[in-house]
Amino acid sequence: MRSNGMLAKLRRFGRNKKGVSAVEFALILPVFALLYFGSIEVSFLMMVDRKVTHTASALGDLVARGTTMTESEVTDIFKASSALFQPYNGANAKMRVTSVKRENGKTTVVWSRAQNMSAYGKGASVTVPTGLLSNGESVIMSEVTFDYNSTLGYFLPGTKTLDEKFYLRPRRVDVVNIQ
Repeated sequence: MRSNGMLAKLRRFGRNKKGVSAVEFALILPVFALLYFGSIEVSFLMMVDRKVTHTASALGDLVARGTTMTESEVTDIFKASSALFQPYNGANAKMRVTSVKRENGKTTVVWSRAQNMSAYGKGASVTVPTGLLSNGESVIMSEVTFDYNSTLGYFLPGTKTLDEKFYLRPRRVDVVNIQ
C-alpha cells in the first residue's frame, strides 16, 4: 500500500506543469549569458581594431603631408596618434613611421622613427607589396601594433595582438625627409 501511495505521488509530480518555465530558464540562462557577454567582448575587440587601423592611417597621413619632418614634429605626431586610442591607453601602442624609397630595384629605408618598438636603420631593406613602387618612387609606411587584454577577462583568454600597416604616397614632394 505504501508503494502505491509513492507511485501516485510520482505520477502527480510528472503531470504537474508548475515551475516548468523556471526550469527552462535555469537551463537556458547560462547559454544566453555566455552569448551576451561574449558579444560585448567581441564588440570591444572590434572597436580597438578600428582604433588601430585609424591610428595607422592617421600616422602615415600626417607624415605624408609634410615635406621635411623635424624630430619634434614626429614626436608630436606620435603623441597625437596615441590620443586616438582613447579611452584605451594609447601610450602602450607600438608605432613606427618609415620613409621608404625604391632605387635600382631595391626598396630601402630613407629614415624611420618609432615609439615603443625599434625603428628601421637607414638604408635597411624592407619589403613592400609587389607593384607598389617603381624606381625613383617613395612611400610613407606606417605601422601600429596594440596588445588588447580582455576587458571582461573571461571570454578572450590571454592577450590579442592587433596590428595594421599603411602605405601612403608623399603629397607635396617625391620623398619626405627628416632633419
